[in-house]
Amino acid sequence: MLVNSKISRVVSIVLVSVSLAACTTTGGYFSPQGSIDAANLDATAADGVAADMVARLAEHVGPGTGTIALKSDNTAFASAFDKHLRTWGYAVDPAASGGGAIALAYTVDTADGQVLARISTPSVELARSYQTTTTGAVPSSPLSVMTRGKS
Repeated sequence: MLVNSKISRVVSIVLVSVSLAACTTTGGYFSPQGSIDAANLDATAADGVAADMVARLAEHVGPGTGTIALKSDNTAFASAFDKHLRTWGYAVDPAASGGGAIALAYTVDTADGQVLARISTPSVELARSYQTTTTGAVPSSPLSVMTRGKS
C-alpha cells in the first residue's frame, strides 16, 4: 500500500510538471480561452482547492493588485474561486481589460484519485494536486510555479 501511495504521488507530480512543461514549448505565450472544472468538484472540495490556490496566487502577484478577468464555467469551483478572489481583495470582471486587468484561467481535473488544479495568468502559472476529503481538500504535492518573463 505504501508503494502504491508513493507511485501515485510521483505520477501526480509528473502530470503537473508535464502540464507546465507543455506551456513553455509555446514560448510562454498566454491566451486564456476560458476555465473549466472537469473534475466537477463538490462545494466542500471546491472551496478547499480554491482557497489554497487563491492564497498561492496572492503570494506571487500580490493581494488585490488588480481586476481579475476570469472567464469561468458554472460550477462549484467557479463560485468558490470567485469568492476567494474577492476575499483577497481582487475585483472580478470577465470583461475587464487594460492595464489593471489580470487575465486568469483555471483548469481542474482528476488523475489517479487526485485533483489537479492549475491557474494561469500572463506572468505566472501555478499547479498543485489535492486529495479530497469529507471536509474539503488538502494539498498532496508541492506547488509548481512557472513564471513568465517579459521579452
